[in-house]
Amino acid sequence: MKPSVFRPLAAVRIAALALAAPLTGPVFAEPAPDKSRYHLFDPTPRALLRDLSTDRPDQTESPYTVDAGHVQVEMDFFSFTSDRHSPDGTRTEIWNVAPVNLKFGLHHRVDLQIIFDNYLDVRTREAGVTDRAAGFGDLTTRLKINLWGNDGGPTALAIMPFVKVPLDASNLRNGRTEGGLIVPLAVALPGGWGLGLMTEVDFVSDEEHGYETEWLNSITLSRGLTERLGYFVEFVAVVGTAPGFDVQSTANTGLTFAVTDDIQLDCGCNFGLTRSAPDFQPFAGLSVRF
Repeated sequence: MKPSVFRPLAAVRIAALALAAPLTGPVFAEPAPDKSRYHLFDPTPRALLRDLSTDRPDQTESPYTVDAGHVQVEMDFFSFTSDRHSPDGTRTEIWNVAPVNLKFGLHHRVDLQIIFDNYLDVRTREAGVTDRAAGFGDLTTRLKINLWGNDGGPTALAIMPFVKVPLDASNLRNGRTEGGLIVPLAVALPGGWGLGLMTEVDFVSDEEHGYETEWLNSITLSRGLTERLGYFVEFVAVVGTAPGFDVQSTANTGLTFAVTDDIQLDCGCNFGLTRSAPDFQPFAGLSVRF
């Protein structure tokens, strides 16, 4: 996301673009400088860097890329998931310690992202018996391609294909390739508000049926409270084709604080609105650009 505002599944169903990626960025009155000649090995000069834009803390992605030749680290200090009202009566608690998204600016409009879940601790209680699984999670690669609005304008749009790397199967990983496509849109609104819309399609492995499809759609409203402090509110819904899949909906909110032009802190919580969604997911994190 960019300073005074929070940053901001089926591309085939763009009408269902029920929404994501908080807007981030002012509308420039003058044409933005031409930075198309810069790339990974010829970095964009710091004087020409766009405002810091992150793919956190909300679940909606930002359509803005990392400037060419620069690196951005986005991570949770921790995230915690509690689900005590699962349809089958189980209770699940998940700690995710320091999951990280490493982002590399390949070109003026393209960045490469490597997402690693890091250490997971999952505890499931059913019929008075508690099972625990702990270890390293999944590795996912994403490519963000900005189509327009990277350096100004009232809207910005990107496409983000992604693939989960099939690491060895474990009690936390299924060991299979999965992937999908994300389409985030950012829209500038009057009064300093930003609107983020996102639609995402996931192809998820299912041992019984091969692969199932899930669609995630989200909408985010964001605004700056001060020059450095901002907040967002977000609604997310997930539907799927798997037999018996229950709609998962959450209402999310949080704060961001710009420590410097290259460092941002954030915190917030996601709240489940449907029985199949986790009850709550508090988080706190950090984003740094180099």
